[in-house]
Amino acid sequence: MKTNLITPEGYRKLQQEHDHLWFEKRPEITKIVNWAASLGDRSENADYTFNKRLLRQIDRRVRYLRKRLPDLKVVEYDPQQAGKVYFGAWVEIENDDGEIKNFRIVGPDEIYERNDYISIDSPMARALLGKSVDDDFMVKTPQGEALWYINRIEYQA
Repeated sequence: MKTNLITPEGYRKLQQEHDHLWFEKRPEITKIVNWAASLGDRSENADYTFNKRLLRQIDRRVRYLRKRLPDLKVVEYDPQQAGKVYFGAWVEIENDDGEIKNFRIVGPDEIYERNDYISIDSPMARALLGKSVDDDFMVKTPQGEALWYINRIEYQA
């Protein structure tokens, strides 16, 4: 099951996506579908079939967002988190090979289209929680266990 945590920015982004789909995109596509339907034979009408499918995709996403948004718990930054890795932290880690990774720990709804975000539900995030700078930690990967060190922890206030 997915964690219901989300950053304030992530929540705003999902709300904006909902509003864009519902108030802008859907009415625009509905007009095209109505226009295409008025032309007659719908079976051969590419405009109608394509936009009708698009309308179903929009409706599916809007339904999902309307169910998901009320269930989400927005996690604000708390100064008591400073110095340790918790939800919303930007973390820089390094392994013995000198490989460095930078990412932010966020909710599962926020990781799409971002290479620098990881889900709080991921093994890496779970292994990092509660750790401090200079701590080392083990992560179970498909290739076996990997040892990492924490170089930096930051929060966006």
